[in-house]
Parts: sequence; C-alpha cells; structure tokens
Amino acid sequence: MDIIRSEQEMVRRGKLDSIREYCNPYPERYEVTHSIKDARELEDGICDVRIAGRIVFLRKMGKLSFLRIRDIEASIQVSMQLDLVGEDAYKFMKSNFDVGDFIGVCGEMVTTQTGEKTLRTHEFTFLGKALRPLPEKFHGLSDQEMKYRNRYVDLIMNEDARERFLLRSKLIWEIRSFLNEHGYVEIETPILNNKASGALAKPFKTHHNALDIDLYLRIAPETYLKRAIVGGFTKVYEFARCFRNEGMDTTHLQDFTMLEGYGAYLNYRDNMKFLQEMIQTVVKKLFGKLELTIDGVVVDISGDWENISMRDLILKYVPIDIYEYDTKEKLLDKIKFEKIDIDSDTPLEDMGYGNLVDQLYKKVARVHIVRPIFLTEHPISLSPLARANDENPNLTDRFQLVINGAEIINAYSELVDPIEQERRLVEQAELKSRGDEEAMMMDRDYINAMEYGMPPISGWGIGIDRLVQILTDADNIKDCVLFPLMKPEE
Repeated sequence: MDIIRSEQEMVRRGKLDSIREYCNPYPERYEVTHSIKDARELEDGICDVRIAGRIVFLRKMGKLSFLRIRDIEASIQVSMQLDLVGEDAYKFMKSNFDVGDFIGVCGEMVTTQTGEKTLRTHEFTFLGKALRPLPEKFHGLSDQEMKYRNRYVDLIMNEDARERFLLRSKLIWEIRSFLNEHGYVEIETPILNNKASGALAKPFKTHHNALDIDLYLRIAPETYLKRAIVGGFTKVYEFARCFRNEGMDTTHLQDFTMLEGYGAYLNYRDNMKFLQEMIQTVVKKLFGKLELTIDGVVVDISGDWENISMRDLILKYVPIDIYEYDTKEKLLDKIKFEKIDIDSDTPLEDMGYGNLVDQLYKKVARVHIVRPIFLTEHPISLSPLARANDENPNLTDRFQLVINGAEIINAYSELVDPIEQERRLVEQAELKSRGDEEAMMMDRDYINAMEYGMPPISGWGIGIDRLVQILTDADNIKDCVLFPLMKPEE
C-alpha cells in the first residue's frame, strides 16, 4: 500500500541527505553532564554544561537563533550565536533543524535580560531527525482519541499529560517506599494461570501451544500471594497487571495495574488504619497537603475516614434492607418492585445473591460518594475468599475504600479455613455452571496449599490506575494509563 506523505514530511526527508553530508543523523550516543531540570538550577557562568533534548521551539535569525529543548521533566532555552558555534555549524543548523528534532548542546549557563535561564551554545551535536511535524504548537494535541492512540505525541505537546505520568511514577515509588519501610516484601506471581481465581470477574482465556492447554490471564494475584504466606513470608505485596474481560467505562479497563498486599497476624481493621495512613502519607508527599480537587470541589482527606455498612449505605438511598431481603429471589423481586434499572452484562436472574447486592449498591449508592469512606459488612457470597464475621456469619470481615464513586481499595480478613474455603468454592463453581460468568472456579491446588496451614491474614488490593485518576482529577481512566488498549483504526 502506498503511503501518502504531507509536503512537510517530504521536505524533512529531503533534509536527511544534507544532514548525512555533515554528520550521522542518528548517532550512537551523547554524553550529558546534567538533566535539563538540573541545568536550570545552575548558577550563571558555569561552563561545559552538556544537555540533550527535543526541539520544541525554534526561532532562526541572522546571527543569533533561539531554541527550546525539552525532556519529560523540563524545558530550557538554548541560544546559538554564529561567532560562537562557527559559520559552517550555524549554517547547518539554519538549513536542517526542525521542531521535533533531537540535539545535544554544550555551553555556558547565562540568564538573559528578560530573566530567561539559557544555555549559551559553544558546540552542538545533531541527535535525531523527526520525519513527522508536531501538531501546531499553539493548539497542542486536543483530540482525545488521538491522545490515547499516539500517547508519545500527547506527552510531547501537553504539559498535563507529562505531569500526570510523572506523578504516577512518583506515586508508585512512594507506595513502594512506605511498604518496604513497614516490613513488606515485593514478590512476583504468574500472569498465566490454570484457574481464574482471586476475584469475582469474567476472565480472559488463552492457549499455551507448547503444553497444549488452555490458560487464563490473571484476574488477581491473591491466591498466589497467599501461597507465599503459607511458605513463610509474613508480609508480601505485588504491583500486578490484571485482566478482566468485562465492560469498559470511564473508571474501568480490562487490563489494569493492581497493587495487592497480605500481612500475617492482622485483621481488616488493622489494615483500615494502615492503608489510611499509607494513602495520607503518600498524598502529603506528592502534593504537600491532604486535599484533593475532585470535579472542581476541594475534598479534605485528613483525619479518620467514615465507616459505613453496605446495608446502611443502600438504605440511605432506596428502601431496601438487604438483611430483610436476604435471598436472591426476594431481593430481585424488590428491585423490580422499586423499578430500579440495573444494567449488567450478566442477567440478574443468573447472578448469585452477593453479586446482586453489589450491583444494587453500585447503581443506587456508590455514585453519591465523594469524600473517602470505608464500606463494610459485605454479604458472604460476594466475598468467597474472605473470612466470615464471628458475630454474623452471613457477612464478611471486609472493607472497600470508595472516593468519588470509585472503589480504590478492596480489603479482607482472609479466610484461612481450608474446609470452609472448599465449601465456598464448590458453591462458586455451581454458580458458574449455571451461567454466572463472574463466579470463581474450583481451585484444588489452592485448597492443597491451605491445608498445609495458614496464620491469620488480612489482605488488600488497590487499583493504581483508578487511584491516579482520583489524585489527578482525570475524567477518564484512560488518561491515567500510558498506552491504553484501543480498537485498530482499520
């Protein structure tokens, strides 16, 4: 297929021949002494400063030209003067440099009369030709789909994108630091699984050619992290890429990053305190304060967060007491009587009771939550891997942290009784056989691991993409994933 190129692209390609006569347009390396960010902090008069970056602004003049070069963190002005770089080099720059090209420059730090920190160039090296022009600089990149498909251009053109993904990296670094300081050990668990386990979700299925077996992409790392506890680890965590073959919306993706952690000898209330401290510590380090701006509203996340049961939260918005409507049939009839329209990929009639309660909560209550709350007392059938409450065995020792209608953390006191776990997984397998695609499979290997003995455990999972969405007030979770999956343009 012939590729149609713009006139600008053809001109840029034409410059390659003249660049090759002068130098290699794609050299092997360039030795820098400072990042652009660090160079901006240097005092005037420091010489032999070597930096490199992409040209994002270029003003060519007679004997003095100005460029601006940038990397992901910062940009800086660069001056090129004919009598400093030499006539041949200056002529080469004027004839062949374009916005988008990469250069390395060496020179002296100065501040111009307008107060602009500038590198006065003594010599430069051409580092890479951009064959495509960048979008018009005054408008940047505004097309949302193009941002997702061409994130590299979004990062070049939009400061908010650069800041968001730098913050995401800093967030993960700060979380790691906090967990490591509190005795947690980072481990890795498999992405390809024989059983789709660890959460209630519809899995992705694949085939292993060498073994000639069907496998599932990881829904969650939970059961393998718990296997590590069986093996003797006390506190473990993993930043795990997870995959759930479900619907997409502004807060859900099929592949996402989940942080999960498990601690022996703890319960879910211990982790309420621990994770509140972790989130508040990390937010304070990132922003210098415990306030988030969400949809234009300043939300204070300091102090202790509200704790409310799922039953009470649902009752706050609809006259449905899940303790009264305690079977699937009774609850489904009540939902229909109240004319509550629940949109789900799985027909309501095929759901178990716990999933039906969860769908009701998401429809009528979750959308109203802004300030952080801990949602507790979930139905046991919604949490097949969680410990039953000692006083009410129909409920689990579990909490979710919800901020601005998004579930950020899901946490349990874990079920460590292998006999009870086996009974619940049998129930889940029966639900799956009757059409509930989100029900869990029987996992005999996990039961075997449990039978070697487990201590008391509490575990939690945090959706990193969704946490970034909350912290940066992004409208769409795709804004928080560097390269989100998109349909092919063809």
